[in-house]
Amino acid sequence: MASDEQSRIRVTEYLDLDVQQERWLCNRCGHEIGPARENYKKGCLLYDRDPREIHPPLVLAEFNFSPDPLWVRIVEIYCPGCGTQIETEYLPPGHPITWDIEIDLDSLKERLRKGELFIRAQRLEVAL
Repeated sequence: MASDEQSRIRVTEYLDLDVQQERWLCNRCGHEIGPARENYKKGCLLYDRDPREIHPPLVLAEFNFSPDPLWVRIVEIYCPGCGTQIETEYLPPGHPITWDIEIDLDSLKERLRKGELFIRAQRLEVAL
């Protein structure tokens, strides 16, 4: 069995993938967010923000440079373990949370097994 260091890949600034366990992990606290074959956002805390809180009006007028909440919502995505903000999405109201990272785990594991790829310091590298 590979050690934790040999099976974890840094996918984003705050999100790791444990290839052996097939789990998404917060790389700040190690909290298991969810299965890697699903959208990691399903295991996170979501905060649906009024866009005017983030981008307040710049002028007192009908067109004030602040996003209209009838047209856009801001969803902040947090680690449920430590509260680190993992992602932010700007979406139309009613639009589902996006699935922005989907990794072909079967192909990745096969290429690691064959030695085409390897993991070093939580980075995926190509064997020469």
